Amino acid sequence: MDPIFMDERLKPIYAKVRQGTRLSKEDGICIYQTRDLLGAGKIAHAARCARHGNTAFYVYNQHLNYTNICKNRCRFCAYAKDRQESGAYAWSIEEISRRLMDRIDEPVDELHIVGGLNEALGFDYYMDLLKTVKQIRPHAAIKAFTCVEIDYLSRLSGLGVDETIAHLKEAGLDMMPGGGAEILNTRIHDALFPKKIDHTRWIEIVKAVHKAGITTNATMLYGHIETIEERVDHLITLREIQDETHGFSAFVPLAFHSKNTRMPELPPTTAVDDLKSVAAARLMLDNFDHIKAYWVMIGEPLSQVALSFGADDLDGTIIEERITHTAGASSAKGLTREQMEHMIRKAGFEPVQRDSFYNPKTRTGR
Repeated sequence: MDPIFMDERLKPIYAKVRQGTRLSKEDGICIYQTRDLLGAGKIAHAARCARHGNTAFYVYNQHLNYTNICKNRCRFCAYAKDRQESGAYAWSIEEISRRLMDRIDEPVDELHIVGGLNEALGFDYYMDLLKTVKQIRPHAAIKAFTCVEIDYLSRLSGLGVDETIAHLKEAGLDMMPGGGAEILNTRIHDALFPKKIDHTRWIEIVKAVHKAGITTNATMLYGHIETIEERVDHLITLREIQDETHGFSAFVPLAFHSKNTRMPELPPTTAVDDLKSVAAARLMLDNFDHIKAYWVMIGEPLSQVALSFGADDLDGTIIEERITHTAGASSAKGLTREQMEHMIRKAGFEPVQRDSFYNPKTRTGR
């Protein structure tokens, strides 16, 4: 039996999804604008279940944010510091080794590594970072650096982008997290992060990364000054890149947190907006296998609900998240494997621990 919709505009969208017809920009805008949140969720949930059934994924991962010193100082960022500013830090290779060894008894499958553009760190530092992590955690995947960092490392090393990627891959880079895109739009770039690479350069680099055989995630930072139309354009751009490269592994909607940024007046995103962003992603990104409900950004309870709005992945245990919590996130800084699986089961799904490439590690019963 077809679902009942309060908003009649959702009926043709549901029909398209059932027929496997790609949604239009107008469809995406409708998903964001509709007041029928449950209706949009039903369509996204049907698409999610068609791909993944009752499964929900998570990964045992550890975050390493090696420096918060950054020359870009984007308006939306609460994490970045100037070198002489209180709280600024840059971990030595020895400190990174210590932090890895402190948790060496834990079954970490993925190292998530990103940081600021710290001009005091040379290209050799990044190579040593990757090699050190790979030496200590030889069986864990290194998911490191954004396209912004790749561009910076290319200029720092004096190498072309392709050669820079090749060096990083040889040193141990396995995949990339996909940040730095924010909203792929000139207006927003100029207003919020003018020192960062623009969307044209981001697209150029992500295509080069995919060509080199490195998969990435894709993200969208929403809830600041962007319009609904700009969000949908962002999703369509990612969809077009995926048509060409097939290099995106998952999409991660990132809810903006304004505390300690240069936009503190902006209110937090609402649960309705967060769920619509997950649903819109699942329905617009028909060529993406996975949609994440990033519990760090939207909180543990809402991420459980998001599993019924199109998401199939809660990301990971994290262990110690710094960037979003600096901007006021109230979620835990890390969760245990048992907590992750409890969250998933209580949401009505079957937890599957995965590696970075969605190969199941274990499948647990009730």
